[in-house]
Amino acid sequence: MDNDQARVSVYEAVPLDHVRNIGIRAHIDAGKTTTSERILFFTGKTHKIGETHDGASAMDFNEQEQKRGITIYSAATTCIWKGYRINLIDTPGHVDFTAEVERSLRVLDGAVCVLDGKNGVEPQTETVWRQADKYDVPRIVFVNKLDATGADYERSVASVKERVGANGVAIAYPVGLETRLLGLIDLVERKAWLWDLDPKKSETRKPNVVPLDQVPAEYAEDVEKAKLYRQTLIEELANYDDAIRDKVLREEEPTVEEIKAAIRKETIARQIFPCRPGSAYKNKGVQYVLDAVRDYLPSPLDVPAPVATDKQGNEVKFNPDPNGPFVALAFKLTTDQFGTLCFFRVYSGTVKSGSYVYNVRKGTKERVSRLELVNADSHENITQARAGEIAAAVGFANTRTGDTLVGENDPQVSLEAIQFAEPVISEAIEPVKRADQDKRSATLIKFTEEDPTFHYYTDSETGQGIIAGVGELQLDVNVTRLKNDFGIETRVGAPQVAYRETITGTANCEGKYIKQSGGHGQYGHVVFKMEPNPGKGIEIDEAITGGAIPKEFIKPSIDGLREAFEKGRVAGYPVIDVKATLFDGSYHDVDSSEAAYKLASAQALRVAAQKCSPVILEPIVKADITTPLDYVGTVMGDVASRRGQVEGMVQKANAQVITAYIPLANRFGYISDLRSRTQGRGIYTMTFDHYQQVPRSVQDEIIKKRS
Repeated sequence: MDNDQARVSVYEAVPLDHVRNIGIRAHIDAGKTTTSERILFFTGKTHKIGETHDGASAMDFNEQEQKRGITIYSAATTCIWKGYRINLIDTPGHVDFTAEVERSLRVLDGAVCVLDGKNGVEPQTETVWRQADKYDVPRIVFVNKLDATGADYERSVASVKERVGANGVAIAYPVGLETRLLGLIDLVERKAWLWDLDPKKSETRKPNVVPLDQVPAEYAEDVEKAKLYRQTLIEELANYDDAIRDKVLREEEPTVEEIKAAIRKETIARQIFPCRPGSAYKNKGVQYVLDAVRDYLPSPLDVPAPVATDKQGNEVKFNPDPNGPFVALAFKLTTDQFGTLCFFRVYSGTVKSGSYVYNVRKGTKERVSRLELVNADSHENITQARAGEIAAAVGFANTRTGDTLVGENDPQVSLEAIQFAEPVISEAIEPVKRADQDKRSATLIKFTEEDPTFHYYTDSETGQGIIAGVGELQLDVNVTRLKNDFGIETRVGAPQVAYRETITGTANCEGKYIKQSGGHGQYGHVVFKMEPNPGKGIEIDEAITGGAIPKEFIKPSIDGLREAFEKGRVAGYPVIDVKATLFDGSYHDVDSSEAAYKLASAQALRVAAQKCSPVILEPIVKADITTPLDYVGTVMGDVASRRGQVEGMVQKANAQVITAYIPLANRFGYISDLRSRTQGRGIYTMTFDHYQQVPRSVQDEIIKKRS
């Protein structure tokens, strides 16, 4: 038996209640991948620590990740810690790659949220926290970088409640901070975990676990604070756990086992979010994080069974039983020049290599040519994947992200699909060599299958290829992939904004399509009431009475208007946030047809463009800009020059965090301008927030360019 087979045998021998499917989540540069690297090292998965800043990280194995120094693609690995199997997914922290976070959270049972100890909860932390809330994922918090100047553990823990409204509860307290960081105090067992101040020595030996009276005297203040935090922990648990509450009321000390059981129960219920301190880079506290993953995060048996729907729309629940019907969710695809790999989470049953599965959405069978356990950039072949496990399959031709896979002869059910953000930015793209045209298109289509937030299409008017996504970096990464991975040189046009159109007035809009050409003609006549529908999208209803329009022509009328909304009458952008009610019209016994009513509905939209005061909407992003105090005035002036509106400011140490809403059209190239204005010290993150009406002068300029 070779080493790979031996490892796989060890993984497969772990019982399901000892399995932890977890993700690492964080704001960019909080130390998320560095934490993952230490987890691999201390669990024996790797024998040398790879540093992100050196481009040697095992989890950031992609060439672009190593060059840019950031995580772009979620990476999976499996390791063993004290008899527990940990299936770990390290996800990006940059806002342009939140799709990677979204789909990973959909299939995970728990998560570790990494905070930068200098800043606590940051903007992208809030984003991934909300995503985890969406999928009811229990979390523990690792307050990292406590060795850095300005680190503040207490403020970081408090920021969990202040910034995301969650009940962050310290279960450990640091021994020292900044250059004096020596270890931590376990508030549950009342013991200190002490390392060496020299990180290289901390790397090569286990922590020295000692009673609190053996903590060096110069850290006595930390010991006293830890005692206060322990009392707070017990009081917090008493709010939720009856056994702890009874002990507190009787003024008795809860046992370690009772405290751990209460923390585990309330963590899984998402009543509390245990926080612990450390420094992954200095090799302090990561083993304690692993213990917390084991003790407090759920196994597949501890989370609610996923709900699927059968063909009749009835809800069906599947427990994680390896002997049950096979049900899995495909959550990620990766493509290279060698083919496509499909990652999936098994919720019920077992799938074996060489077998067939059924794709419910496509209605087709897929052959499982090979099953693999993925460890970053290396793969281990496995013979089967069971309920509660995450694996990858080679050989799927038609499966896409969010598809439900079931056994060939098992009930056909559908799990809830994964929802992704729509693109807000686009660029024209063309190959340098005409001979690469077809290859470029085929490769970009594969990219869209990998990343649901990345779109590629051909503009019907110009014939240009268009790529679209949620951020400039995302588009740049994919263009670079074309060149580096597939040998396709391309030229890219300036970024374009995904404007939208809507109406601001209400009116009855009549559309007629009447054509007589001798013999059988065309007749369609509709009247829609058009009115604004802010924030609710497109809603089309019908209220025909008295047979004004025959029933068979009502659906074509509605479909015709829906199709017309895809290209507005102001500047040709899609129309949003309109409520239309079909309430009148007429018909001709001989000449009426579906096509005529579709064209009549399109004519009604032309009338709405004249009667309902249409406007152009632009995407507005929420930007969190961090700048040294010396440059606040300069940065705020620049925000104003971009038609931005400042919502608020928060001071953190010697920096100011400015929250502002800025039109996406005025944000291109902003990072370069920000750095030049702050001597390279300013940073920012942005997320799409809403659409907003553009000023009249801007609208006129947009119409002029489009015409």
